[in-house]
Amino acid sequence: MQTFIAGATGRVAEVLIKELVAQGHTVVAGARSPEKVLQLEGVHPVHLDLHAEVAPLAELIQGSDAVYFVAGSRGQDLLQTDAFGAVKLMQASEKARIKRFIMLSSIFATEPEKWAESDLSKITNYNIAKFFADKWLIHHTGLDYTIVQPGTLVEAAEGSGRIQIGVEKPQPNTIPNVAKVLAEVLEAKNTYGTIIQMSDGDTPIADAIRAIGA
Repeated sequence: MQTFIAGATGRVAEVLIKELVAQGHTVVAGARSPEKVLQLEGVHPVHLDLHAEVAPLAELIQGSDAVYFVAGSRGQDLLQTDAFGAVKLMQASEKARIKRFIMLSSIFATEPEKWAESDLSKITNYNIAKFFADKWLIHHTGLDYTIVQPGTLVEAAEGSGRIQIGVEKPQPNTIPNVAKVLAEVLEAKNTYGTIIQMSDGDTPIADAIRAIGA
Protein backbone atom coordinates (compact mmCIF):
# COMPACT_ATOMS: atom_id res chain seq x y z
CA MET A 1 0.00 0.00 0.00
CA GLN A 2 1.01 3.60 -0.49
CA THR A 3 0.62 5.53 2.74
CA PHE A 4 0.76 9.27 3.33
CA ILE A 5 2.18 10.44 6.65
CA ALA A 6 1.48 13.97 7.90
CA GLY A 7 4.17 15.06 10.32
CA ALA A 8 6.84 12.73 8.97
CA THR A 9 9.78 14.16 10.92
CA GLY A 10 8.21 13.65 14.34
CA ARG A 11 9.41 11.17 16.94
CA VAL A 12 6.63 8.66 16.36
CA ALA A 13 6.57 9.20 12.61
CA GLU A 14 10.23 8.30 12.12
CA VAL A 15 9.72 4.91 13.77
CA LEU A 16 6.40 4.44 11.96
CA ILE A 17 8.10 5.02 8.60
CA LYS A 18 10.60 2.26 9.35
CA GLU A 19 7.80 -0.10 10.38
CA LEU A 20 5.76 0.55 7.23
CA VAL A 21 8.75 0.15 4.92
CA ALA A 22 9.70 -3.09 6.68
CA GLN A 23 6.17 -4.36 5.97
CA GLY A 24 6.59 -3.61 2.27
CA HIS A 25 4.57 -0.41 2.07
CA THR A 26 5.68 2.77 0.35
CA VAL A 27 5.52 6.07 2.22
CA VAL A 28 4.86 9.58 0.99
CA ALA A 29 6.33 11.54 3.88
CA GLY A 30 4.77 14.96 4.36
CA ALA A 31 6.71 17.47 6.45
CA ARG A 32 7.36 21.19 6.75
CA SER A 33 11.04 20.39 6.20
CA PRO A 34 11.09 17.45 3.78
CA GLU A 35 14.89 17.51 3.68
CA LYS A 36 14.82 16.22 7.27
CA VAL A 37 12.75 13.11 6.40
CA LEU A 38 14.45 9.74 6.82
CA GLN A 39 16.22 8.71 3.65
CA LEU A 40 15.08 5.16 3.01
CA GLU A 41 14.14 3.22 -0.10
CA GLY A 42 10.39 3.46 -0.57
CA VAL A 43 10.12 6.81 1.23
CA HIS A 44 9.26 9.89 -0.82
CA PRO A 45 9.50 13.22 1.06
CA VAL A 46 7.13 16.05 0.12
CA HIS A 47 6.54 19.50 1.52
CA LEU A 48 3.40 19.64 3.67
CA ASP A 49 1.82 22.86 4.89
CA LEU A 50 -1.15 22.19 7.17
CA HIS A 51 -2.10 25.86 6.87
CA ALA A 52 -2.93 25.20 3.21
CA GLU A 53 -6.45 24.91 1.86
CA VAL A 54 -8.15 21.55 1.37
CA ALA A 55 -7.75 21.43 -2.43
CA PRO A 56 -3.92 21.49 -2.52
CA LEU A 57 -3.80 19.04 0.37
CA ALA A 58 -6.01 16.68 -1.64
CA GLU A 59 -3.66 16.99 -4.61
CA LEU A 60 -0.71 16.21 -2.38
CA ILE A 61 -2.17 12.99 -1.01
CA GLN A 62 -3.77 11.85 -4.26
CA GLY A 63 -2.84 8.27 -5.13
CA SER A 64 -2.27 7.10 -1.57
CA ASP A 65 -4.31 4.25 -0.11
CA ALA A 66 -4.23 5.47 3.49
CA VAL A 67 -3.45 8.65 5.42
CA TYR A 68 -1.79 8.94 8.81
CA PHE A 69 -2.07 12.11 10.87
CA VAL A 70 0.83 12.06 13.33
CA ALA A 71 1.67 15.76 13.11
CA GLY A 72 1.92 17.94 16.18
CA SER A 73 2.97 21.49 16.93
CA ARG A 74 4.18 20.76 20.48
CA GLY A 75 1.83 23.45 21.75
CA GLN A 76 2.98 26.15 19.34
CA ASP A 77 0.17 26.00 16.77
CA LEU A 78 -2.61 23.94 18.31
CA LEU A 79 -5.54 25.42 16.41
CA GLN A 80 -4.00 25.58 12.94
CA THR A 81 -2.06 22.28 13.09
CA ASP A 82 -3.34 19.87 15.73
CA ALA A 83 -7.01 20.73 15.32
CA PHE A 84 -7.88 22.40 12.01
CA GLY A 85 -4.90 20.94 10.16
CA ALA A 86 -6.16 17.48 11.04
CA VAL A 87 -9.71 18.34 9.97
CA LYS A 88 -8.53 19.71 6.61
CA LEU A 89 -6.52 16.56 5.98
CA MET A 90 -9.64 14.50 6.67
CA GLN A 91 -11.56 16.65 4.19
CA ALA A 92 -8.71 16.31 1.71
CA SER A 93 -8.79 12.53 2.12
CA GLU A 94 -12.48 12.47 1.27
CA LYS A 95 -11.92 14.77 -1.70
CA ALA A 96 -9.14 12.46 -2.93
CA ARG A 97 -11.38 9.41 -2.33
CA ILE A 98 -9.01 7.91 0.23
CA LYS A 99 -11.08 6.00 2.78
CA ARG A 100 -8.47 4.85 5.32
CA PHE A 101 -7.45 7.43 7.93
CA ILE A 102 -5.39 6.73 11.04
CA MET A 103 -5.11 9.39 13.72
CA LEU A 104 -2.51 9.60 16.46
CA SER A 105 -4.28 11.28 19.34
CA SER A 106 -3.86 11.51 23.11
CA ILE A 107 -5.21 9.33 25.90
CA PHE A 108 -8.81 10.19 26.79
CA ALA A 109 -8.84 13.09 24.32
CA THR A 110 -12.50 12.32 23.63
CA GLU A 111 -13.37 12.13 27.35
CA PRO A 112 -12.78 15.56 28.93
CA GLU A 113 -14.26 14.39 32.23
CA LYS A 114 -11.03 12.42 32.71
CA TRP A 115 -8.62 15.26 32.04
CA ALA A 116 -8.25 16.16 35.71
CA GLU A 117 -6.67 12.75 36.29
CA SER A 118 -2.92 12.33 36.68
CA ASP A 119 -0.86 14.74 34.54
CA LEU A 120 -3.49 15.28 31.85
CA SER A 121 -4.41 18.61 33.40
CA LYS A 122 -1.00 19.88 32.28
CA ILE A 123 -1.87 19.40 28.60
CA THR A 124 -5.47 20.63 28.60
CA ASN A 125 -5.06 22.90 25.57
CA TYR A 126 -3.50 20.06 23.59
CA ASN A 127 -6.31 17.72 24.56
CA ILE A 128 -8.90 20.32 23.56
CA ALA A 129 -7.35 20.44 20.07
CA LYS A 130 -7.34 16.65 19.90
CA PHE A 131 -10.92 16.49 21.22
CA PHE A 132 -12.23 18.54 18.31
CA ALA A 133 -10.10 16.73 15.72
CA ASP A 134 -11.13 13.29 16.98
CA LYS A 135 -14.79 14.25 17.25
CA TRP A 136 -14.78 15.64 13.72
CA LEU A 137 -13.29 12.41 12.42
CA ILE A 138 -15.92 10.34 14.22
CA HIS A 139 -19.03 12.42 13.55
CA HIS A 140 -18.38 14.46 10.40
CA THR A 141 -16.60 12.11 7.99
CA GLY A 142 -17.32 8.83 6.27
CA LEU A 143 -13.72 7.69 6.60
CA ASP A 144 -12.62 4.24 7.74
CA TYR A 145 -10.81 5.62 10.75
CA THR A 146 -8.80 4.29 13.63
CA ILE A 147 -7.83 6.64 16.47
CA VAL A 148 -4.85 5.63 18.58
CA GLN A 149 -4.78 7.32 22.01
CA PRO A 150 -1.58 6.59 23.96
CA GLY A 151 -0.57 8.10 27.28
CA THR A 152 2.78 9.77 27.89
CA LEU A 153 5.33 9.01 25.17
CA VAL A 154 8.66 7.65 26.37
CA GLU A 155 11.88 7.68 24.36
CA ALA A 156 13.31 4.20 23.93
CA ALA A 157 15.65 2.50 21.49
CA GLU A 158 13.31 -0.48 21.31
CA GLY A 159 9.80 -1.23 22.43
CA SER A 160 8.73 -4.29 24.32
CA GLY A 161 6.29 -5.24 21.58
CA ARG A 162 3.67 -5.69 24.30
CA ILE A 163 0.81 -3.38 25.16
CA GLN A 164 -2.42 -2.99 27.07
CA ILE A 165 -5.62 -1.79 25.41
CA GLY A 166 -8.62 -0.29 27.20
CA VAL A 167 -6.59 1.36 29.94
CA GLU A 168 -8.45 3.01 32.78
CA LYS A 169 -5.79 5.60 33.60
CA PRO A 170 -2.95 7.32 31.71
CA GLN A 171 0.20 5.19 31.60
CA PRO A 172 3.55 5.41 29.78
CA ASN A 173 4.02 4.27 26.18
CA THR A 174 7.38 3.70 24.54
CA ILE A 175 7.46 5.38 21.15
CA PRO A 176 8.37 2.16 19.27
CA ASN A 177 5.30 0.44 20.73
CA VAL A 178 3.02 3.28 19.60
CA ALA A 179 4.57 3.28 16.13
CA LYS A 180 4.14 -0.49 15.87
CA VAL A 181 0.46 -0.20 16.80
CA LEU A 182 -0.05 2.49 14.16
CA ALA A 183 1.55 0.24 11.55
CA GLU A 184 -0.31 -2.88 12.62
CA VAL A 185 -3.77 -1.29 12.40
CA LEU A 186 -3.27 -0.17 8.79
CA GLU A 187 -4.89 -3.24 7.25
CA ALA A 188 -6.78 -4.42 10.34
CA LYS A 189 -10.42 -3.91 9.35
CA ASN A 190 -11.55 -4.87 12.85
CA THR A 191 -10.09 -1.55 14.04
CA TYR A 192 -12.19 0.57 11.67
CA GLY A 193 -14.34 2.99 13.62
CA THR A 194 -12.53 2.36 16.91
CA ILE A 195 -10.53 4.29 19.48
CA ILE A 196 -7.52 2.41 20.86
CA GLN A 197 -6.67 3.67 24.35
CA MET A 198 -3.31 2.09 25.05
CA SER A 199 -0.22 1.82 27.19
CA ASP A 200 2.77 -0.48 27.41
CA GLY A 201 1.63 -3.82 28.83
CA ASP A 202 1.87 -7.59 28.63
CA THR A 203 -0.02 -8.56 25.47
CA PRO A 204 1.87 -8.94 22.17
CA ILE A 205 0.83 -6.12 19.86
CA ALA A 206 -0.45 -8.38 17.08
CA ASP A 207 -2.61 -10.30 19.56
CA ALA A 208 -3.96 -7.11 21.12
CA ILE A 209 -4.92 -5.68 17.72
CA ARG A 210 -6.48 -8.95 16.61
CA ALA A 211 -8.67 -9.07 19.73
CA ILE A 212 -10.26 -5.67 19.09
CA GLY A 213 -13.96 -6.13 18.45
CA ALA A 214 -13.76 -9.89 18.98
